[in-house]
Amino acid sequence: MTRRSLRRGSAALAGAALLAAAPFATTPASAVTSNPLPGKTHFYVPPAPDGAQKQIKRLRADVRDRAAALVNAEVKTPQAVWFTDGTPKQVRKAVSKVSSQAAKKKAVPTLVVYNVPGRDCSQYSSGGAGSDAAYRAWVDGFAKGLKEKQKVIVVVEPDGLTNLPADCPGAYPGQDVGTFPNPAPGTLTAGRIADIKYAGKVIRKANSKSLVYLDSGHSGWKSVSDATARLTAAGVQKVQGFSLNVSNYQWTPNLSEYGTWISSCLALHPDAATKTPTDCGDQYYSGGPANQNVGVALDPQQVWSGTATDPKANTAGIDSRYAAELTTAGVKPKAHFVVDTSRNGRGPWLPAAGTYANDAQVWCNPPERGLGERPKAHPTKDYPQLDAYLWIKTPGQSDGQCNRGVEGSTTDPEWGGITDPAAGAWFGKQALQLARLAEPKLQPKR
Repeated sequence: MTRRSLRRGSAALAGAALLAAAPFATTPASAVTSNPLPGKTHFYVPPAPDGAQKQIKRLRADVRDRAAALVNAEVKTPQAVWFTDGTPKQVRKAVSKVSSQAAKKKAVPTLVVYNVPGRDCSQYSSGGAGSDAAYRAWVDGFAKGLKEKQKVIVVVEPDGLTNLPADCPGAYPGQDVGTFPNPAPGTLTAGRIADIKYAGKVIRKANSKSLVYLDSGHSGWKSVSDATARLTAAGVQKVQGFSLNVSNYQWTPNLSEYGTWISSCLALHPDAATKTPTDCGDQYYSGGPANQNVGVALDPQQVWSGTATDPKANTAGIDSRYAAELTTAGVKPKAHFVVDTSRNGRGPWLPAAGTYANDAQVWCNPPERGLGERPKAHPTKDYPQLDAYLWIKTPGQSDGQCNRGVEGSTTDPEWGGITDPAAGAWFGKQALQLARLAEPKLQPKR
């Protein structure tokens, strides 16, 4: 399986900030379960990757018992299983096998659907099914592998909506990628949105107890309005909600705020699929009643909260704005979300100014990061729409062969000038560092 980390994208619709909103529409019925996971949910632990097992064995042979115990604890923490290729029959068998293993352990598995055509904008994890028809057949196979009425979490296409073909037309030379929010039928962008919508629908139909989350990037990327429009177009109202921070490093409190804002914007604008909202507060303008509508862009390097002393980290204005708008509209947020905390214990990486002349690839195997919060259902009462912290990205798997934007280079100066492992391959040095620098601390297992 291959998977790169999500890039920190541009601030689309960064200035969306008018409080004088258009009349709000009525929120449609949804498939959201308000309390989908028991507080003490037992999440599934998949078998350790081969690379991890070899690393643990090697560390023990070198009498590095604590290091071995840390990596062992890392791989024995519940995490997702990725499905990235194969025929419909092969993926059906693979899903059925994992479902059966989880059922035997009375655990809830997290499964990732990652095979959409043209995925990853020709980056490190490019590929996917050969056509929309092939993808839908593959998704049908995935859905047939699910067990009826088994509680299962399914994350659909990390990066798929945040990196639409329209966002990176250069990755699809000579092809009509379409435009967003209203791509013409037959374009790659229209096909991508339809494919993701189809996946959510088919999975829900196959297993009514499946908790389906369409991926929506992270708090350092798309504006709330943009994320809302894309999710609505892909049918988020018919599934449990959306996922955030898959394979990335943004602070958990920031993601919790961002997810709550998206859920609120979805409630206020059920017509966002055809009319991108322009009045939803977001991380790029923090104005609202609590700060006299005087806002700034929030700093992703800081931890955000409603009590932060730095205006660039204070969310009180945005929070108060949504509280007022939701009350006026008479609606409540319904869409739920999950947060990938597998590698965000120390937040996003930012190299020293002037270190790199081009793209430093802050999303790609950044150094000095740590594992984040352990998987947990309903982790805080402060964010009612937050269903769980999950380890969706497999920590220890490389994001790709990063070169920090150095033209013609195939090596990574942040890791001693080595050639990083290919996307999805085990990266032992990073795996051990993530375990050592975990926040909260990781308890070694021998």
